[in-house]
Amino acid sequence: MGVPVVRVVLALACAAQFMVVLDVSVVNVALPAVQDDLGFTDAGLPWVAGAYTLAFAGFLLLGGRLADLAGARRTFLAGLLLFCLPSLVGGLAAAPGVLVAARAAQGIGAAVLAPATLTIITTTIPEGPRRTRALAVWTAVGLVGGASGNLVGGLLTETLSWRWILLVNVPVGLAAAVLARRVPAGRRARARRLDVPGAVAATAGLTLLAFGVLQAESRGWADVRTAGALGGAVALLGALARIETRAADPLLPPRLLRSRGVGLGNVLMLLAGGCFQVPMWYFLTLYMQDVLGLSALETGLGFLPHTLVTMLVGLQVTPRLMRRVDDRALVAAGAAVAAAGFLWQGAAAGLLTQGGGSYVRDVLGPAVLVSVGGGLLNTPLTATVTAGVAGADAGAASGLMNTAKQVGGAVGLAALAAATGTYGAAFLAMSVMLGVMAVASLALPARRDAPDVPRRSGQPNEGSRR
Repeated sequence: MGVPVVRVVLALACAAQFMVVLDVSVVNVALPAVQDDLGFTDAGLPWVAGAYTLAFAGFLLLGGRLADLAGARRTFLAGLLLFCLPSLVGGLAAAPGVLVAARAAQGIGAAVLAPATLTIITTTIPEGPRRTRALAVWTAVGLVGGASGNLVGGLLTETLSWRWILLVNVPVGLAAAVLARRVPAGRRARARRLDVPGAVAATAGLTLLAFGVLQAESRGWADVRTAGALGGAVALLGALARIETRAADPLLPPRLLRSRGVGLGNVLMLLAGGCFQVPMWYFLTLYMQDVLGLSALETGLGFLPHTLVTMLVGLQVTPRLMRRVDDRALVAAGAAVAAAGFLWQGAAAGLLTQGGGSYVRDVLGPAVLVSVGGGLLNTPLTATVTAGVAGADAGAASGLMNTAKQVGGAVGLAALAAATGTYGAAFLAMSVMLGVMAVASLALPARRDAPDVPRRSGQPNEGSRR
């Protein structure tokens, strides 16, 4: 594949991934303005964020498999439409119900779009250093999107209107649709039928799981609705496991999970999501505002070191190391460094409970360690869980990886919020989780990038496994 097409594929995937991840957190700063403008009740306001998260988590496995059945480019364009049209509706909403419904529809579009962005990369760029560089950029953009949500939301709300946190997706989506015309269409899977029972069980089970977690955050784990939703989720996901072993063309092929890289790799992705996804942004945002007394805009700017260090390490250092060092060693080293950063952050937060402290001393130092660790581990872990996957299962593998991230973030946030009484305890718990991840990652299959070499037709350049 020519370099210009690779660049188009990467630009397309990254633009869409940035939008999808950004919209998880971009509304948080704008919620007071939304409430004043549309008249939300205190009980209804959290659903502006929750409806998106609920639908996003619930439809990810289905969205991933659609990329295999319909082709990555077709699925990408469908997801783009499903994401941008509700963004327009939500940005123009005049009533609370319309905005919540639009956010839920956005979440469904995101669940179709997010796996397609990774599938486009893994099905058009062969394994090796070129794909590694593409995955490094894609991963960094996702982390930047999450970390910059508060900053972007604050800037748009203060300078324009809260409505632009949604309306801005429309021109970006149109530009992405134009770029998508230059991406190879790819092949559809031979199977023409969707695993409907598996799709119903997966979507309903993951939606109930996300709903139960959202209820646990506000009502506690012992609440009847929380327990009922989580119990239903366990039952449906158990049914999914049984359905998939019997289906002719399963939504989540069991052969994927039999691969140690995919199976164990996604367990580690779940742990990483429980630290680097929503939990870190959530607790650090509250810590900087409630303890250090920073404004919303200052807090958004406070995440810049996380963004810059993660990009520097993830884009410049990690791809080079992946040619010389096993991926599992990089994942282990990154998890250990990040664990040290969260340990430092937890100790600093534990000493400051009623204001005071210094951003430079109590946030910047830990941020460097956490970001170095995240920059080291995310790309090799993503490469591991997508390596060696057949093209017909690339969408399913992408959907599974995205599901692990989102479920890890949602469950991690609820569990940490319920089990820890202080910011310091939450950061220390993240340190322990990453310590476990560092040890467990040593059981991943050994993998290292092979150099780019000229390829014969039909023979992909694959990363080496030992």
